[in-house]
Amino acid sequence: MNDAPPSDRPVKAETGRRAARQQASTSAAKTINLALQGGGAHGAFTWGVLDRLLEEEKLAYEGISATSAGAMNAAVVAYGMTIGGREGARKALTNFWRRISHSSQSSPLQPSPMDRLMKDHSLRWNPAFVFFDMLTRLMSPYEFNPMNFNPLRDVLEQSVDFDVLKREDCPIKLFLSATNVRTGKVKIFRHHELSPDAVLASACLPFLFQAVEIDGEAYWDGGYMGNPALYPLIYHTASNDILIVHINPLERKELPRTATDILNRINEISFNSSLMREMRAIGFVTKLIEDKSVNDPSLRHILIHGIAADELMTGLGVASKLNADWEFLTHLRDVGRVHAEQWLSNCYAKIGVESTVDIRERFL
Repeated sequence: MNDAPPSDRPVKAETGRRAARQQASTSAAKTINLALQGGGAHGAFTWGVLDRLLEEEKLAYEGISATSAGAMNAAVVAYGMTIGGREGARKALTNFWRRISHSSQSSPLQPSPMDRLMKDHSLRWNPAFVFFDMLTRLMSPYEFNPMNFNPLRDVLEQSVDFDVLKREDCPIKLFLSATNVRTGKVKIFRHHELSPDAVLASACLPFLFQAVEIDGEAYWDGGYMGNPALYPLIYHTASNDILIVHINPLERKELPRTATDILNRINEISFNSSLMREMRAIGFVTKLIEDKSVNDPSLRHILIHGIAADELMTGLGVASKLNADWEFLTHLRDVGRVHAEQWLSNCYAKIGVESTVDIRERFL
């Protein structure tokens, strides 16, 4: 089920160079950038989206900006693409999520028999989750986890050789967001800065994990300041097309009334706020360009696309983000593949031509 750990994998330079060329081997391929949101186990939806997109040889990828679970998906894809092309990336993603599920089996945060019977992915019938939820409201991770144990570190180190991501033949530019705890500013980890710590910093929820310290700075989850950050793709790539894979619903029709639902909605709004601000700026510049109000060649006409499954995500509670049961993860993967297929069918022709998301209607 698992491939060999990084230290046992022979990585040949020529294999890497060949893999880097594969994604652009089709002359008709259109190049896009990807922006991947975070959301814990819900990142398996993004796994499914990526799995389907990687099958499409008429698409090529220049950069990925990502946060939290999105950052993990991004690092795994870039690694797999470097050593094995598209199929290498798909295999690496599958192995990564298998490891996530396998590592969770020793955790008490598993679906209870009642959860499985009710087909409820929220863990609401799991007494261990109820206790853990209360514990995180009363104590900090410095108190209930003084040894700073994080099972994600082992999973990452088994799934990605980060030295490969720093090589010149890595075909994808990575931009991973974290939040500087002391300054409140977004930190973008790039190329030479990529490491397990950088990815863990991007995914560091402050109620669950101690802040990740890198070069004397402390970091929390990037979702607070960039979920994901779009500006690195605008400033550091040539492609004007950005495909956002949404995890956190922008809208909910029902008013949250329980304490859990209120907290969940607060988190969704908070984790979407930075994206909303960037989309407002992109919308403003786009209107200036389309109205020919400015004649500045430095202003780029960014084209926005999106894949989301709000009808699914709005029905999942916040606790389901901790549910790494294989059945649940593969369900999210399959839904992601379906939505990616629909997007390809409906929107591929418009790549490089126009946005397939109405920025004003959806974000402003």
